[in-house]
Order: sequence, then structure tokens, then C-alpha cells
Amino acid sequence: MKATDPRKIYEQPPYSDKQQTPPGTEKEMSPTVDHGESSYQGSGRLKDRHALITGADSGIGRAVALAFAREGADVAISYLCEDEDAQETERLVTKAGRKAVLLRGDLSEGSVCAEIAGKALKAFGSIDILVNNAAFQRSYQNFDDISVDEFEETYRINVFAMFRLCKIVLPQMKAGASIINTGSIQSFDPSESLIAYASTKAAIVSFTRSLAGLAIKQGVRVNAVAPGPVWTPLIPSTLPKEKVKEFGSQTIFGRAAQPAELAPIFVFLASDQASYVSGEIYGATGGQMPM
Repeated sequence: MKATDPRKIYEQPPYSDKQQTPPGTEKEMSPTVDHGESSYQGSGRLKDRHALITGADSGIGRAVALAFAREGADVAISYLCEDEDAQETERLVTKAGRKAVLLRGDLSEGSVCAEIAGKALKAFGSIDILVNNAAFQRSYQNFDDISVDEFEETYRINVFAMFRLCKIVLPQMKAGASIINTGSIQSFDPSESLIAYASTKAAIVSFTRSLAGLAIKQGVRVNAVAPGPVWTPLIPSTLPKEKVKEFGSQTIFGRAAQPAELAPIFVFLASDQASYVSGEIYGATGGQMPM
């Protein structure tokens, strides 16, 4: 069988420069986003496990939810306010024959983190996989334009929510469970226009490696995935038009990734196949990860 050229799996499309209002929605994306709807096939690697995924309404979060469900896991779908997108993720999970729970709320609030974790635990009885994927991002060309309030907001969502959810979920996890955090190429190669976001992603990498040493004492593995450019609603809703049109062109593939290309990494890290993998940062940056 002839191998497929990875550069040609997704031809670089013309990205629409239509700006969205944050946090953005899937239906306004052009081109449409591939979450693996027609390509991902499960093999029972997560059979009867229970997952809580934040930011699961769209983008990487939806792709991971779909893949987890097709691997046999029930999925709690945490999201901010994008009801229509979240309902589509729910539909994909239930179509795969698994239970889905919608959990709407702003993770920047500590009480909401507790409420969402509590509802997921009540619905499933336990959480075996926690994916901290929700993120807040804004782009600025001038440092003076970044407000203190927004800088703090970025940390509340990207870092403090991860910390709070781990504090609640980790104690009830049993040996073999997994925590997966979403880092970024920005963790290692920060852009000057993404100071707040990039610094939170660096914090996520450090947090992941530190927590791994503690969590393994109860048999729980902690890892992170560091994507490069990925085509999600976050892009047209937070980046300038000129950045959107050339998004991903700097990679060796000459294009951005689709969420469907990231989901298998999360599946691997959540599965027993990664039994000797903890404290690791898995890059999927299109060849950009600094050595």
C-alpha cells in the first residue's frame, strides 16, 4: 500500500479572515474544522473509563471527546457558554454509544471548578481521566495594552482552573488514572504578541512535571501535550486578520494542524499503552519544537 504524504493529508486551505467574537464558534469557521468525525476509529483502549475534559465544546477538546468516546469512555463536557457547540460534542459522544454530561460554567471562578468536578463525579461515580484543555488567549502588539485584569484572567482560566480541578479530582483517582494538560509551542517559543497566554503555557509545563512526581505515588500519570498552530475557533476570534490568513505557514508542513491530528496523542497518554510515561511533554508542533 502506498504511504500517504503527511503534508497532503490536509492541503493548506485559504483561511477566512472573518473575525469572530471571543470565544468563537465552530459554525463560523472557514474552512470547517476536522475533529475526526469521519476518520477516527476506536479500538477499546479506554473502555468504561470516565473522562472530564475542559474546553470540550470545540477544537482540540471536541476532537479528544470524540476519540475518547470511540475508545469506550464516558465524557463530561466542560465549556464556557457555547451551548450549540457543546451540544454537537454531546451528540458525537452519545452517537458513539457512550454517556455524555454537559457542564456549563466559567472556570475562572473557583466555585465553578468545584461545581463542575462535583457534577462529573456524581454522574460517573469516579473520574479516571482529567484533561485540562480550556484556555483564554488575547493578542496584543503593545505591552501597554495588556491590562492587569486581563493578565490575571488568563492565569485564572489557564493555570488556576487546572490547579483547582487537579486538587479536587486527583485524590479520588486510582492507580492507572491519567491527567493530561494542554500546553503549547508557546510554552517554549513564546510570541511577543501573546505574553499572558504564553507565560501561562510555560507554567502549565512546569506544573505538569512537578505534579507528575507527586501523583505517581498513587499510580496516577501526569503529562502534557504541546501543540503548535491548530485550526480552532480560538484563532479567528483572537488573532489579527493578517495572522489568521497565514496561520500555520511557518511549520515544516506549511499548514496548521487539525484537531483530529492531536486527539490520538491524548488517547495514547490516557491509555495503558503509556504505562511508563509521566512528567512528559508531547510536542505536536509541526516541526517547531525547540531542541
